[in-house]
Amino acid sequence: MRSLPVRGPAARELGLPLPPGAMPLLRRGRPLKRWRYVGVYRPDLMLCVGEAHVGGLPQRWWAVALPDGTLLERTSARRIGLDLAPGRVLVARREPSIDLKLEESGGVEVVSGHGRGYIWTRKQAGVPVRGRVAAFGEVWEVDGPFAFIDDSAGYHARHTCWRWSAGLGRARSGEHVAWNLVEGVHDARDGSERTLWVDGEPQEVAPQPFAADLSRVGGMRFAPWCEREDHTNLLLFRSHYRQPFGAFAGELPGGLELESAHGVMEWHDVRW
Repeated sequence: MRSLPVRGPAARELGLPLPPGAMPLLRRGRPLKRWRYVGVYRPDLMLCVGEAHVGGLPQRWWAVALPDGTLLERTSARRIGLDLAPGRVLVARREPSIDLKLEESGGVEVVSGHGRGYIWTRKQAGVPVRGRVAAFGEVWEVDGPFAFIDDSAGYHARHTCWRWSAGLGRARSGEHVAWNLVEGVHDARDGSERTLWVDGEPQEVAPQPFAADLSRVGGMRFAPWCEREDHTNLLLFRSHYRQPFGAFAGELPGGLELESAHGVMEWHDVRW
């Protein structure tokens, strides 16, 4: 097996169990963690829908955010009317109601070592999405390249901490841009998951430092609308989590100036 990390199609040549195939629930004493996160980032509306399994135990969530700071969210171990099958996002509720279809692609895959195990991720940005969102007594028709998808799985170290940012927008020079930036996981200098998409073309970028308070990453400043936050202490499982939605300004990795961009920042410190 090649040494890790590995980025791109070569990840499929490692001989490791990877999604969408089955992965053992336990490897070298570490339980399998896997999740799927779908975000939609627009100037007038942002949302995320996700599902995670840690050692077989599920957690599901959704959130809808508006520029005025209004946030509607729920997190539960139950189904909560949620369907995240490939190519689909469905939250079948009266408030909110989310019904979206996604045109997914191969994305950017990375496999990295982590503690005694390995971890995998696939990121897709600027994914075409079409459908309808109803919340706060309003209805939004969604049709365009507004979605971001994070599929991840692996055998993370007992204590894992990361900062992460994803967003979509337009550069002052006219290009459609998107990014995925991280420190703490998949963050090697080469072979990382850090990616900048310019008019749909992905390229790996150098490490981008995060402010501890999530107010900036690299050359981008962040102005939050509102945020999801959770603090859980279940003895063997402890998690501290922040994910604000908001707007970005400034300079992307490589020097492109942002005209308008929206997305999320995240901090997660977990013992699992």
